[in-house]
Amino acid sequence: MIFGRASKIFQLKGVRMKKFKLGLWVLGIFGMLILFFGPAVAAEKPNVVVMMVDNLGWGELGVYGGGELRGALTPRLDKLAEEGMRLQNFNVEPQCTPTRSAFMTGRRPIRSGTTKVVWGMLYGLTSWEVTMAELMSEAGYATGMFGKWHIGDIPGRFPTDQGFDEWYGVANTTDEAEYSSQFQYDPEVGTKPMIVEALKGEVPRDVKPYEIQARREIDAELNKRAISFMERNVKEKKPFFCFVPYTQPHLPTLPHPDFDGKTGNGHYADVLAEIDYRAGQILDAIDKLKIRDNTVVIWFSDNGPEYFYPWHGTAGPWRGNYFTAWEGSMRAPFLIRWPGNVPAGSVSNEIVHVVDLLPTLGKIAGYDAPDDRIIDGVDQLDFFTGKQDKSNLEGFIIYNNDDVYGYKWRNWKMHLFELENMNSEPMRLNVPRVYNLITDPKEEYNMASEATWVLPVMFKKIIEFQKTLAQEPPIRLGTPDPYEPPK
Repeated sequence: MIFGRASKIFQLKGVRMKKFKLGLWVLGIFGMLILFFGPAVAAEKPNVVVMMVDNLGWGELGVYGGGELRGALTPRLDKLAEEGMRLQNFNVEPQCTPTRSAFMTGRRPIRSGTTKVVWGMLYGLTSWEVTMAELMSEAGYATGMFGKWHIGDIPGRFPTDQGFDEWYGVANTTDEAEYSSQFQYDPEVGTKPMIVEALKGEVPRDVKPYEIQARREIDAELNKRAISFMERNVKEKKPFFCFVPYTQPHLPTLPHPDFDGKTGNGHYADVLAEIDYRAGQILDAIDKLKIRDNTVVIWFSDNGPEYFYPWHGTAGPWRGNYFTAWEGSMRAPFLIRWPGNVPAGSVSNEIVHVVDLLPTLGKIAGYDAPDDRIIDGVDQLDFFTGKQDKSNLEGFIIYNNDDVYGYKWRNWKMHLFELENMNSEPMRLNVPRVYNLITDPKEEYNMASEATWVLPVMFKKIIEFQKTLAQEPPIRLGTPDPYEPPK
């Protein structure tokens, strides 16, 4: 309309139309650039940085009641909590592999055949599963992973086969670093753990052996690679998903040489100080790159604390360690910062599960969760951003390995098995045990006779979940690729 009016004005003044058309064409192209690229700049996709630590209990950080009481102050993570939201009831799976699977797919591991840590057999995510990295990549993000994978260790199941543009780290568990120094280790037949690197679609290349010295140094290397990845993509003006699954404080809990003896309170406290420092390095890099306001930062632990002495940690007021169904196994620290979106200093005891991160980040990054399979996670963006006080999740079924160990609902917990610690024999209970997590955080006083009303509520929810397993049969552990779900 504006250009049409201008044409009439120019004609009245005797301007030659050929010149005018050329000028009009230039103006039109310029207008098109503003039309198409202007909103894109205004609605720039936020970067996403996820830091995951390995087996850090709920009670370790200062903001969760630890810090100095655990031998090391955690000022950087405490500050991160002040700048965003701290969840007091964030829940994971009892073991490393299932939590990582749940995070990557938004699906409970029973569906993916990834319910437990295994050795010496085919495991991990089939290529049929759709990962968060694949969804981020399709949404236009550069994707980089720097750290421990533990959901597949053969070609086709490495991170760079599952959506990541680049990867540096280890495929399996951190205790493999002990192998080469263990009693009568035979390198001719024993596993030779390696730190590897790869670009998308490549078979990972060995960088160096993953042994005790490398174990001490690897998290520093992960940060160096992660920061380089962020710098490159900021320079290229491309949004990025940077996933940093650290190896600390998984056993052997040994600090980087720069932190050895730093606290004077032993190796575990030294590692806690290092964990805080590593988070600070990433946060400082974000500030240096001037992308703080447009970067979502998430920091959480994949499991409850270590069990084995002297590497054992604490879950604070909660009972238990990883590999069990106790609250200390599943309730983990979680922090999220997104300036201008997540209210600073917010704290909540609402239930959130690790599967919720895939659909929630989809709302932020602009991807949709797959609709051709069951997705267990629920969108929590309105909860995180303070638009609603309540989480969109009231509870969830508890699996340990392939068995249903119970159900968690509101402030109630029902146990169908008892497993004191990861070295105990599980005992199936004839009568379920019921605990109230507000009045009894250590799950010591069975309230089944005083609150029988919650039993039918939770059993109904268990049955509803199990019906979905009949609707979409689970993938079995050890299923090879290619996998196609039954019709």
